[in-house]
Amino acid sequence: MATKKKFLGIDVFSAAVERIEWAFDQFQGVYASFSAGKDSTVMLHLVAREARKRGVRFGVLLVDLEGQYKLTIDHALACVEMYADIIDLYWVCLPLHLRNGVSVYETHWICWDDAREKDWIRRPPKCAITDQNYFPFFRKGMEFEEFIPAFGNWYGGGRPTGCFVGIRADESLNRFRTVAGHGTKLDGKNYTNLVSHSLFNVYPIYDWKTEDIWTWHAKNPALPYNRLYDRMHKAGLTISQMRICQPYGDDQRRGLWLFHIIEPETWARVVARVNGANGGAMYVQETGNVSGYRSISKPDGHTWESFAMLLLGSMPKATQEHYKNKIAQFIHWYAKRGYPDGIPDEAERADEESRKSPSWRRVCKALLRNDYWCKGLSFSQHKSTAYKKYLKLMKARREQWGLLK
Repeated sequence: MATKKKFLGIDVFSAAVERIEWAFDQFQGVYASFSAGKDSTVMLHLVAREARKRGVRFGVLLVDLEGQYKLTIDHALACVEMYADIIDLYWVCLPLHLRNGVSVYETHWICWDDAREKDWIRRPPKCAITDQNYFPFFRKGMEFEEFIPAFGNWYGGGRPTGCFVGIRADESLNRFRTVAGHGTKLDGKNYTNLVSHSLFNVYPIYDWKTEDIWTWHAKNPALPYNRLYDRMHKAGLTISQMRICQPYGDDQRRGLWLFHIIEPETWARVVARVNGANGGAMYVQETGNVSGYRSISKPDGHTWESFAMLLLGSMPKATQEHYKNKIAQFIHWYAKRGYPDGIPDEAERADEESRKSPSWRRVCKALLRNDYWCKGLSFSQHKSTAYKKYLKLMKARREQWGLLK
């Protein structure tokens, strides 16, 4: 059943203020997850305003993934200085394991890797946490997705804790699901989600639109915003296309080309840091087989299945085995759901795009997109601690199923 929007009879600004007030009343500890982007900046200003009114401090978590624009770092430092009297800052520059969506030869990279210090895109700011022993839960190479809840549990120390997260439901389907998911809500508040134990995420601006964000900035000119967005606007991006994130991810790579235009001095370091960055920037805007976005075509004389085998054969062994595991699991799952003789070469495009029907064309699109976790085949990312066990399990299963040997 489709989820319908329910109007609250209140403007989004007033609603956000009420949610933040409620969170300060509800939780013994609160902190804000800050990326220095337009959404989290608005949220930080609103949370700081409430903290000042109450005369209390709150935590600010900024996970710095190294590949950032100088303009973004300058903005983050300005905000930190503005609220130094009321925040406990955790600016994290630690070696986290991240996805590299622009290469099959270097499928992941580690930001702030001490073994690659001479290649770092930039130096950490003086206020940053760089000691790998600072957090008792940290280990080099942790996934970003593992670090975030681990930090929250550490920060909370067993107390009821709220983490303010500045995401908006209309930004993407995944973000809508994050906010509107069927997880545990606190006191029936739909803008909260249980993370673990006594830690909850709170989404005070979840129902804001992009226009609301910029309207707020326009009405509050004395408060800083990230001037990178001005450069993005001059580069021709619409307000809904403007994103700030680490440059090499599966979705983020679409913005790689902007580094060359906006900050050419940073671009040289970005290219040198990670395998495939320059090629990714050149080709990710293309339609078709180069990056697997939109429409794709197969070579003459090939079926989609044989084209998939050709693509797999061109990959390094470790990457090839990773994809074979995913594809074998995909085929086996559908064998029990109406496709005992294997998945078809192709299906109706609408059914493929809505993930209602399996096909080898879907497999090819995942391979061409370098969709490492095969989200286009309805998989999700593994935790790093479980991945080695998964590889052993899938080796045994593929032998048992007789698939993609």
